[in-house]
Amino acid sequence: MCGRITQYRKAQEYMEALHVPAAVSEEAAAREPSYNTPPGSTPWLIHFLDPSGPMIDTVKWGYRPRWAAEKGIPLAINARIEKAATGRYFRHMWLHGRVLVPADGWYEWTGKAGHKQPWYIRRKSDEPMFLAAITNVRLDRENPEGSGFVIVTAAADAGMVDIHDRRPVVLSPDDARMWLDPDLPAEQAEHLARSMAVPADEFTWHAVSKAVNRVGNSTPELIAPVDPDALADAEDEEA
Repeated sequence: MCGRITQYRKAQEYMEALHVPAAVSEEAAAREPSYNTPPGSTPWLIHFLDPSGPMIDTVKWGYRPRWAAEKGIPLAINARIEKAATGRYFRHMWLHGRVLVPADGWYEWTGKAGHKQPWYIRRKSDEPMFLAAITNVRLDRENPEGSGFVIVTAAADAGMVDIHDRRPVVLSPDDARMWLDPDLPAEQAEHLARSMAVPADEFTWHAVSKAVNRVGNSTPELIAPVDPDALADAEDEEA
């Protein structure tokens, strides 16, 4: 997963699709929907970190503890499911920081550097999706520099592998509610993420305009289908 999502619905629409009554933080209420949400920004995040119940909040996309920064380790935006549950880098987040990223779809890029073609992936039903994620952020303490969340990814399957070899773990509303439950044992959460992710045949994808490459762009036109061959021909003519 390259790292760009859309959150173009209203915050409350995601909660309604999840069938969970939740509080909305002031920051989440003030945030505008987006057709182009990159790492380093503060997307909507659904969590159960407050004892009073579920909340939709805004949290920075990306995680890097101080020791990792000192060693020059890049900012992490994704966590591979093969290591996230047991590796020391993410295990504490898996145990105590399972959260959800609501989204409508995500972008991937194919091709050679300088000529990469963006693609948009969404559910065929166009329903909101819930991406499994983990965070080290806590509401009852001052969070250290580098705090944030990462999206859990798994190997792509079926035709989706032609777009990218990794994909986010997308959960159905029922499974997403289980993932969010802080009382769910870590081993069961791992089984859930590995076994119950929405399968590739429930998604569809199409080429989109390279305007999505510019992070500042955020309009509905970004997810409109385009003809990649026509774009390539136009680039050849310009060259």
